[in-house]
Order: sequence, then structure tokens, then C-alpha cells
Amino acid sequence: MYGLMSAKIRLYVEHPLGVGQSIPLEKDQAHYLFGVMRQALGGHVALFNGRDGEWQAEISEAGKRGGTLTCIEQSKPLQMPPDLWLIFAPIKKARTDFIVEKAAEMGAAKILPVGTEYTNSERIRQDRLQAHAVEAAEQCGGTYVPEVCDLQKLSRLLDDWPAKRQLMFCDEAEVGQQRFLDLTQGGGTGADRSASEPVPGAVSQPWAILIGPEGGFSDKERKRLHAMEQAHVVSLGPRILRADTAAVAAMTVWQQTLGDW
Repeated sequence: MYGLMSAKIRLYVEHPLGVGQSIPLEKDQAHYLFGVMRQALGGHVALFNGRDGEWQAEISEAGKRGGTLTCIEQSKPLQMPPDLWLIFAPIKKARTDFIVEKAAEMGAAKILPVGTEYTNSERIRQDRLQAHAVEAAEQCGGTYVPEVCDLQKLSRLLDDWPAKRQLMFCDEAEVGQQRFLDLTQGGGTGADRSASEPVPGAVSQPWAILIGPEGGFSDKERKRLHAMEQAHVVSLGPRILRADTAAVAAMTVWQQTLGDW
């Protein structure tokens, strides 16, 4: 394939990608390529847009405030993640950024910040978090960028919960109870099962993972979640984890048990 090893720089773009397609650079992208990375005419860049896979492109115009790339050929097909949502309560800024970045790297299809009764942070910058998801995909070789939704109330999300989407509910109150993710049980109570064996066909099913806030879930929230038919209550081990650690641990457990690892 054309220049497959030469394009060390990857950029996310909004434009369609195809043979001979011209891609105009935004001001920030031009600054990064020509001012920071010192690229010049004829240089190679890998492009992706979340729809058309990854394409090798050549710098055909270069300037201080803009430039143009020309697509040469596709170097990777589009790789869609499993239909997995990560739902979490925002915490401190840097740690929320970490959760979004790792969720994008690990294959979340959608990232949903929610407000719970004990959520410490009542505001987020959705555009900034979306930019972090883009950066994570650029750096880890992904061809898909998950949507980062705006903050919404957990209660409202549960009101409209899709009937066919299963929910891995990470309940800190279950620490030490040996509740592992299991599809053989309906929902609500979980089961005693080792999470070491992948479940055939499970990756094609819609799922979500719910991580609580630093203060944990309220009794009212926990009661509602335990009563949900789609809920699978799990413990993440014998220790209570920080919210950002719990997000990575939960996605790892889900990926190993049901995902595309």
C-alpha cells in the first residue's frame, strides 16, 4: 500500500474520503502540520472521518493559515466498535478527560455523562470532551470516533431506556460479593461466574456500562437499577475503585467477556 509506514501523523476530518479527494485543512490543523510538525509539500498524512476508513493523503498545498491534502488510497477499512455505551458521572476535569479518552481507545460506541444524586460536577464542556475523543482516536489508530453526549440526568436516561439494550451496572455496594458479568441470568441480580470465557455472539448485542460518581449511587437509584429487567449487577472486585479506574476496569471486564478482544 502507498506510504503505509511513512504517514506517522493521523488527522480526523469531517470531509468525505476517496481517491483524488481534496481535503481543506482547518487553521488549527494547518498550524499543527506545518508549524508544529514541520511538514512540507509532498509529505504524507493518514486521514479518517469515522465513515470511510483510513486514507493515505499527500500534502498538495501548505500555508500558515491553511492547506490542502489529496487522498491517494485507503490504508484501513472502517472498524466499527461494538454497540457499547459508557455511562458515567463526571468528576474532576482531568479525570473526566481520562475516562473519555480511555473509552474512545477501548471501543465505546457512545459516551454518555450523566448527573446522579451524588454527582460532584454539574457541568461539562461537551465540545472539549468530544475533542478529547477525537485526539484519542487519532493517537491509537482508530477509524471511528464515539459521540460524546451532553450531560443529562440519569433518571431521564433510564426513563427512555431501550428495551433491548443490556446494562452492566457496576455497583460499589457489591464489593466482595463476587458478582461477575453473566448473560445466562436475566438481569437484576447477576450471578456467581468467572468472567474469563468470552460469550459467543454477545458482541453483536447492544450493551451499556454504568459507572457511579465518587459519592456512589443513592439508595433510590440503586433500587431502581436493581429492579431493571436489563440490568446485570456486577462487582469490580474486593476493593472500591476510583471512578476513572472503575471505568477502565469495567470496560476491560466487558471486552474480555463479551467484546471484540
